[in-house]
Amino acid sequence: MLEEKPTAAFVLSLIGGIFVLLGGIWLAIAGAIIAIFTAGAGLLLGVFAIFGIIIIIGAVMMYASPESAKGWGIIVLILGIISLIGIVTALGGILSIIGGALAIVWKPSAAPPPPPS
Repeated sequence: MLEEKPTAAFVLSLIGGIFVLLGGIWLAIAGAIIAIFTAGAGLLLGVFAIFGIIIIIGAVMMYASPESAKGWGIIVLILGIISLIGIVTALGGILSIIGGALAIVWKPSAAPPPPPS
């Protein structure tokens, strides 16, 4: 029998994580240029890339292990909210928030009753 999985939460979280990762890489590169004038800017902005990686891991884990979808959904939701700080990562943050919320409220459908004997 096929196991039911939180597919919508997985897809939205995965896409959101990819956007946050790409935005974080872009911010880290731009921050490295700014770091010539301001110490530590590149490192701080590179944190968004790490958030993107964690969101992607959370999305994969909520799909691979549906029983832990709620826990991973909370992590994805929190990192999505934090990702809203970066203008470039805002779209990924919004998608991650929606995906995390869907994972938190996701419940597998009830098992059908056994056939009468």
